[in-house]
Amino acid sequence: QVQFVESGGGSVQPGGSLRLSCVVSGSTLDYYSIGWFRQAPGKEREGISCIVSSNDGTYYADSVKGRFTISRDHAKNTVYLQMSSLRPEDTAVYYCAAIPDSDYVNVPLPPLSQYDYRYWGQGTRVTVSS
Repeated sequence: QVQFVESGGGSVQPGGSLRLSCVVSGSTLDYYSIGWFRQAPGKEREGISCIVSSNDGTYYADSVKGRFTISRDHAKNTVYLQMSSLRPEDTAVYYCAAIPDSDYVNVPLPPLSQYDYRYWGQGTRVTVSS
């Protein structure tokens, strides 16, 4: 059974950086496009970034563009989200999620809607505060 496990969350001061990891087990990363989402208290889940399995193309929400970078290491079966210039409004629980290749052909671009993702991790909390 495929599983996605996030790690790397924590507390950081404004302007700081964190790197989140999403490790895939039970399958290979090659077969999935991976997205990062976040949900702040009282707010809807927001899609913030995606990396596409076929060509490593990347997408970013405007709220994180220029500050966050998504990447993948096939050898480690891991997707990363490097977060820089963090702001208090980045405080949220961050989730990685996956779209199997068989589903991706039907996903409208940009692939940042939670409803298009089939598999989800348990989340990791990020708090940005002074």
